[in-house]
Amino acid sequence: MEKQPRFLSSRLLLKNRVCEVTLNRAWLGWKDVPAGRRSINNALKAGDYCVPVSEIIAVREIDMDSQTKDDGRWQKMPQESAGAHPYAFTVSYVDRGSKHRWRCCEVTFNCPDGVLCQQWVQTIKEQLLLLTSRPKSLLVYINPFGGKQQGKRIYEQKVAPLFSHAAISTDVIVTEHANHARDHLRTVADLKKYDGVVCVGGDGMFSEVIHGLISRTQTEVGVDESCPEEELVPCNLRIGIIPAGSTDCICYATVGINDPVTSALHIIVGDSQAMDVCSVHHNGTFLRYSVSLLGYGFYGDVLMDSERKRWLGPARYDFSGFKTFVTHNYYEGTVSFLPAFNTLGTPRDKIKCRAGCYVCQHNEQQLSEGRHPCRGEKDVSDREEEGKWQVIRGKFLAINAASMSCACPRSPKGLSPAAHLADGTTDLILVHKCSRLDFLRHLLRHTSKDDQFDLAFVEVHRVRRFHFTPKHCESNLELDLKENGKKLFSHICRDHPACGCATVNSTWNCDGEILQHAAIEVRVHCQLVKLFARGIEELPVFEDLCNPSAI
Repeated sequence: MEKQPRFLSSRLLLKNRVCEVTLNRAWLGWKDVPAGRRSINNALKAGDYCVPVSEIIAVREIDMDSQTKDDGRWQKMPQESAGAHPYAFTVSYVDRGSKHRWRCCEVTFNCPDGVLCQQWVQTIKEQLLLLTSRPKSLLVYINPFGGKQQGKRIYEQKVAPLFSHAAISTDVIVTEHANHARDHLRTVADLKKYDGVVCVGGDGMFSEVIHGLISRTQTEVGVDESCPEEELVPCNLRIGIIPAGSTDCICYATVGINDPVTSALHIIVGDSQAMDVCSVHHNGTFLRYSVSLLGYGFYGDVLMDSERKRWLGPARYDFSGFKTFVTHNYYEGTVSFLPAFNTLGTPRDKIKCRAGCYVCQHNEQQLSEGRHPCRGEKDVSDREEEGKWQVIRGKFLAINAASMSCACPRSPKGLSPAAHLADGTTDLILVHKCSRLDFLRHLLRHTSKDDQFDLAFVEVHRVRRFHFTPKHCESNLELDLKENGKKLFSHICRDHPACGCATVNSTWNCDGEILQHAAIEVRVHCQLVKLFARGIEELPVFEDLCNPSAI
């Protein structure tokens, strides 16, 4: 690897130790100078510390007089620091902890003269100004009611000080009612003033923001989002998520942890992670957007039942999940889907979506080339439309579409461990009617190392589009019979599933929101939004961070 040119290299004092401190375009590094040696190797060796310039948060010059005090009490400073190194500057940077957690750390270097100290501060600041991906102004929405109702406190105590330290200006709006953020983004917000939008809350708050931002973008470019065939235009502004909700599924998928400080630091350093978005329509009418889970049957029933028990708090999901499992309803219908051809990856290949995912990059490139074909050639969507749709009719316990792994603490692998964030596809999981014991086996595999799709009654397909039509919607006659002739018995069967009769209809769970229509058509829009994130990082990558060849 070609060595980077060095900007600065000085011997400075760090905690009463003499260090060789080096700055180049890519790294800031420091190492102890061995006692009794006049010179050291220029390269940093294993065990010495280095920080990517892209992950330096801020730098500031230190007033040494203020450093001699601590909570009003005078402190004795090392003689060498107070005499030979009377000037100092502090660098704030990202430090990685376990389980993808980030924190803000500081290191203070003492300098022998003021000119050298100012030179270091000014050079680091100039390097930070070259990082154009970093936001300078943000629009922040805080949901004070979501999760444990700690959103405002989390932002003020943990996030706002970091934004201020990184010289990021913010306009903060505390939402007052449902869809406040969505409606404000659609119509009122002056988005040209900002480099990004930040939501403080759970997955519901994030859903509000993407609905407002996508709708605003389509309106400005004249795209009709009510038309299922329209190609939606990607949003320019990135979205940041400060987790303060009940599940925080999106944070787990894009950052790897639901920690507010970690998410704030990803925003500060200007990370970018593209994300697919599914549009959901019913009879040509737009319903909602989805970024994580569309679930019919089991997960739809769990959500519907839990909404009636909100007074139980988070425990309502456990109660409703157990009740739904015991009820064991199945639903008849037809699933039509358009498989994703000419793409890398399959739902069962065990290739997980991680930072810098090659599968996402390759598939997005294939789609981009297909949208702009050579003259006389058909684009990707036209080629796939020609006789490629597949149809499955049957009785289903669950129909799930996972646009990401949907991993969370309760399900570390998620519904589809190999689903990708930005490859232009969703994983369609069909769980056919089976016994309770078999269905339990399938559910338990979400928490084990076993392949949850390796069951006779489960099938999974990677698709770009799909339609679902419940049986009772396939003909008006059948609908009339079910509504009029079996209205009473459907209620009895719901309470007494042992009779073997299935209920007429379930509901769709769309990222934790209930859809009012069962018959839907879904289309995946590749990389429609971008987040202040970089995907889940693989730990082995960081073993090479202090490789001497990198400095």
